[in-house]
Amino acid sequence: MKIAAAQLTCIPADVPGNTARAAALAAEARDAGAGLVVFPELTLTGYELAAVAADPGLWIADPDDPRLDPLRSAGTAVAVNVALRTGGPRPAIATLVYGADGGHVTTYAKQHLYQQEQDTFTAGGCDGHFELGGIRFSLGICFDNHFPELAGRAAAAGCRVHLASSLYGTGSGTEERAAVHAVLAREHGLYVVLANHVGPAGPWTGCGRAAIWAPGGALLAEADDRTPTLATAEITA
Repeated sequence: MKIAAAQLTCIPADVPGNTARAAALAAEARDAGAGLVVFPELTLTGYELAAVAADPGLWIADPDDPRLDPLRSAGTAVAVNVALRTGGPRPAIATLVYGADGGHVTTYAKQHLYQQEQDTFTAGGCDGHFELGGIRFSLGICFDNHFPELAGRAAAAGCRVHLASSLYGTGSGTEERAAVHAVLAREHGLYVVLANHVGPAGPWTGCGRAAIWAPGGALLAEADDRTPTLATAEITA
């Protein structure tokens, strides 16, 4: 299976606009033969925590929210990260996975909230594993991936590929991005697929360089640090 890691520049607090941008990249991934495309953290709102906290209208209601229809109809499987309504007063930072037919496959809520996220979101409590095309996948969202036990549990459960929807900024974030994910690949024998922001992203500037590492830690593909684009690589079961 070919997998694509997307990087994009989000429009602050604009769910329809960001969905359109993500759907265009998903179509590009589909046309390139990718069976799955992974998107960065908080793709549909941008990393705009104050706006998300102030406006529940920015929260995705559930996996069937019609605002996701352009992504569900892209013709390839997608893993898209959103502010997702929960049963309480705060949303979760959650990755929704859909198959190529648009059907909902799984939902994973970020377990390890980073600093100021704790004031806006509620943390998840369960790992996210799923199977697609005969390959088992696991999910992690940005700061989650700094807790290697998450990937360790995925490997123990038979997962082959770890999908990381993230935001790493310019400066030290560029090196941190590579170091963290290459180590996960090397130490747990997983393919690691990192989707990232590029350009303005809330208080940061996303460093881009969406990438895919092979089990063992070798870099298979890496995007640039300037443009919304895809990094793609072939994954074997």
